[in-house]
Amino acid sequence: MAKYSDGHYDGPNGMHGVPTWRVAGFSLNNSATNCYLFMTWYVAYYLTGFVGAGVILAGSFSMISRIWDGVTDPFVGLIVDRTNGKFGKNRPFMVIGNVTMFVSVFLMYYVTPLLPQGIRLVWFFIINAIFYLGYTCQCIITKAGQSCLTNDPKQRPIFGVVDGICTPVVFALGEMLVSLVLVPKYGKMEALGVFQEMFLVMGISSVILTAIAFISIAPKDNIKYFGTGKEQKVGFKDYADVLMHNRAIQMLVASASTDKLGMNAKTTTVTLILFGIVAGNYALSGIVAGYTTIVTIAFILFGVGYIAREMGQKRALVVGSIGCVITNALMMALWWFGDPSTLSLPGDGAFTGFTFFTIAFVALYLIAQGMQNISSAVVITMTADCTDYETYRTGRYVPGMIGTLFSFVDKMVSSVAPMIASLMLAAIGFKDTMPDIGTPLTPQLKFVGLFLAFGILIIMNGVNLIAMHFYPLDKKKMEEIQDEIAAIKAKAATA
Repeated sequence: MAKYSDGHYDGPNGMHGVPTWRVAGFSLNNSATNCYLFMTWYVAYYLTGFVGAGVILAGSFSMISRIWDGVTDPFVGLIVDRTNGKFGKNRPFMVIGNVTMFVSVFLMYYVTPLLPQGIRLVWFFIINAIFYLGYTCQCIITKAGQSCLTNDPKQRPIFGVVDGICTPVVFALGEMLVSLVLVPKYGKMEALGVFQEMFLVMGISSVILTAIAFISIAPKDNIKYFGTGKEQKVGFKDYADVLMHNRAIQMLVASASTDKLGMNAKTTTVTLILFGIVAGNYALSGIVAGYTTIVTIAFILFGVGYIAREMGQKRALVVGSIGCVITNALMMALWWFGDPSTLSLPGDGAFTGFTFFTIAFVALYLIAQGMQNISSAVVITMTADCTDYETYRTGRYVPGMIGTLFSFVDKMVSSVAPMIASLMLAAIGFKDTMPDIGTPLTPQLKFVGLFLAFGILIIMNGVNLIAMHFYPLDKKKMEEIQDEIAAIKAKAATA
């Protein structure tokens, strides 16, 4: 095995990789965009509180934004696939994307309140559209960059391990920031200071994470490691061929998009209903996230670190989906038939001791979150396998295309989730205002909260299992693919 001064290595049959820290560092590119994804969870409150939108429009706004985000994906992906300049294929889009998001969110939260009421909504829509162009640029690189960073089947899942650890940490710290610091400081969710301080913390964090990812991928952002090692011309007609004939990306999209729909249905409003209204203590939201993150990481290390590396990524996704179906069904039954008002944990301001409900919920929640994060983490690394499969199938190296096809369908389906939540809330009377701290609990509100928190996940993870039955890339198939790609590269080099 040849090792080079910059730390990467070339192994037999065209295998190549980098020091483990570079795989781990590049995975933070996804954490950087997740900082902004976390902020979008709260945008409905900002729209109703400071932009002047109604509840249904606020709930639909996320869907509209995600549709726009999905529509721009193919265009950005095509530009990525045609890019190979002085700074490589991936790094320019990381920088452009992060800068665009930072400036856009600053304008949303600091300039919008200063404008006349009549133009705030139009202004917000325009700036939000620009924001999602930046979001698309950086998100695409999370998927596209993996395929040139390493193709070592033992090393590629490390990305999923680190990302699977960092993603729940980002969201847990974010929830703790909002529920334990900002909401108590300002007294309610619809306070301008909540959004401005949230942006400062999450935006600056995203810049730092992007810088680490930029440095990590630098030595491999080179055409030598792109697919067959030579430039190719691709066009929009190639998108249709990939979508129609690449069975791997078809099944991965079906799995990931429905999975994301289930997760996105559990909006910030649903979390507030669950902990702030049904259980009666919104501080529990951040406390639960903080307590469970460490155990969730253990599931990631086992599920992605062991199952994916030893048995293949497909097997890891199947195991995670089965676990999600079982645990979410049990949690929904516990919250409906049990007594959520007895839920209490040290640090929530009202702890009186551990109850049956507390112990049962925390145990199930730990397993459910762990299993869900196994599925979510491994999906991202599976897109790199789909990119290799396309090179094996047609000789084309199109990571931007694969990433954007995945993102486009994923966003179209998952964008429906906030709309589903808004329609269900409107159907039980919440047409002009969102449920907030102090809203009376009714059986209808409890059902909507539980269904959006647990019920949709049961259905969507069931779809995962069906899709994986037809997904062709198991561990044995990936070994065959890497051997064939190595042969293609060797032939091109000889010619």
